[in-house]
Amino acid sequence: MASEGPETDILDDPLLILESGEVYRNPTEVKMSQIVLPCHANHCGELSVGQLLKWMDSTACLSAERHAGCSCLTASVDDIHFEHTIGVGQVVNIKAKVNRAFNSSMEVGILVSCEDLFSDQQWKVCHAFATFVARRTEAGKVQLRQVVPFTQTEKIEYSIAAERRRMRLIHAETVMDLLSNDTVHEVRECQEYEDAVPAERTRVESVELVLPPHANHQVNTFGGQIMAWMENVATISASRLCSAHPTLRTIDMFHFRGPSQVGDRLVLKAIVNNAFRKSMEVGVCAEAYQGGEHVRHINSAFMTFEVLDEERRPCTLPRIRPEPVDGKRRYQEAIARKKIRLDRKYMISCRQMEVPLSVPWDPSNQIYLSYNNVSALKLLAAKSNWVLNSEKNKVSLYTLEENQALCFKVETHVDVPAEKAFVLLSDLSRRQEWDTHYEKCEVIIQVDEDDTIYRVVTPSVRKGSNVQDFILLASRRKPFGTGDPYVIALRSVTLPTHPPMDDYNRGEVLCAGFTIWEVSSTVTKISYYNQATPGVLPYISTDIAGLSSGFYCTFSSCSQFLEKNKDSPATLAL
Repeated sequence: MASEGPETDILDDPLLILESGEVYRNPTEVKMSQIVLPCHANHCGELSVGQLLKWMDSTACLSAERHAGCSCLTASVDDIHFEHTIGVGQVVNIKAKVNRAFNSSMEVGILVSCEDLFSDQQWKVCHAFATFVARRTEAGKVQLRQVVPFTQTEKIEYSIAAERRRMRLIHAETVMDLLSNDTVHEVRECQEYEDAVPAERTRVESVELVLPPHANHQVNTFGGQIMAWMENVATISASRLCSAHPTLRTIDMFHFRGPSQVGDRLVLKAIVNNAFRKSMEVGVCAEAYQGGEHVRHINSAFMTFEVLDEERRPCTLPRIRPEPVDGKRRYQEAIARKKIRLDRKYMISCRQMEVPLSVPWDPSNQIYLSYNNVSALKLLAAKSNWVLNSEKNKVSLYTLEENQALCFKVETHVDVPAEKAFVLLSDLSRRQEWDTHYEKCEVIIQVDEDDTIYRVVTPSVRKGSNVQDFILLASRRKPFGTGDPYVIALRSVTLPTHPPMDDYNRGEVLCAGFTIWEVSSTVTKISYYNQATPGVLPYISTDIAGLSSGFYCTFSSCSQFLEKNKDSPATLAL
């Protein structure tokens, strides 16, 4: 069966010609191209996802080792969503490069596209981020050198890599927090269906002996090989539920808990945890042992499958009846993970312009809204085509017109240490001391030390109209390492406890905030960004047109506020 047709062609990064006349190429970039042969395909004539995972892991590992200068191990892989299948005879193009190095670990970005040699079309299959760890040498732990981003795309990926790392570190906590909500009633409801398939029927167990072809030059089992074996048993388990051939759509973020070596016996176990009408989640566990050793837990993964009809539309699936005790726990955890998947896909994966101006906030999507908030500001700040509109009193106003949206940036320097400026500007309740547009600002929820939700009241835009109010999520970040600014990101959220009121026009902010750069120990560059929405545009249109100097006055007041309070003991209230 042929692969799904492309919806849009892939546009690669434009070629960048250096002064030497050579075409720029990232020094860590590695490319792999493979033509799909029948031996790589499943029964449908489509590339096996397991084989694709092996190719992806190999390409990413080579990129990581090119940067590290030593052997590397796969530590984790973020969510992978497969947008298209790939048919026999088509070409798989895989490109991997190191986005950012931390201490001994690094993030590698992987882009997979498919090429049809007959139609000369290319389209995206998936985009993934993997974390690799440099293997210890005889001298001890490896300290990786920093990545130096060169192009705009590289700078964006470098900046956001720190946010993705933050999400990985708290992923397990997010699942546990969501599980604290009561979902047991859904288990009871499911058990009422007489036609539900017992989960035990979908259980699969298989063993693999790790041989030299399955391992790298350090005799460690390739992470991609383990993922391929896990995908195989997961597919069998999913097939037992639906009595059909399932298609893998998503692999959840997972971590390798330990290495595996040549000679290991890998025991792979899979079972359907839950079925959600059009999709199902399969849990897979990989354990390793040698001889009389204790069994070692290598990895756990969660894969989402669909069953497609002849027109490639998802079919309705049978319901699952969980086993007692552990089965109920897995059933509940699958519900939590589905919620997280939807949040991540909604907040992170979709294009920025497709995200509604104001989205609901609740504790379950806090992490992803915060990520989206900070990442959107970093993306806006990384744009290279800002145009200097005017300059006055050491305050510069820049504009950027993109995707039928107007963005603006106000930039100035202050004689205040960067960390002090960050603390003062992070507390929005003090903004009314220097910004006349903030008539009132109150804390609604102090989420944690990095995130606060405020209600802000501003003057009316037009004469005779009501004053405006905004419900804003403020997310702040300290620099993760060298080359990072302090960040204070703002965006609108919706709270059921604070609906729009008749006496106020509810305004919305899509993306706004500050980046604060340390120029020296006493001098700081402050940049304020705003992706102007209808509720904000009237405030700045006259400044951009040169008919007013309101913003210059505001940011001159901001500078005076910071310099006046730079020696105060004020800290951000938590």
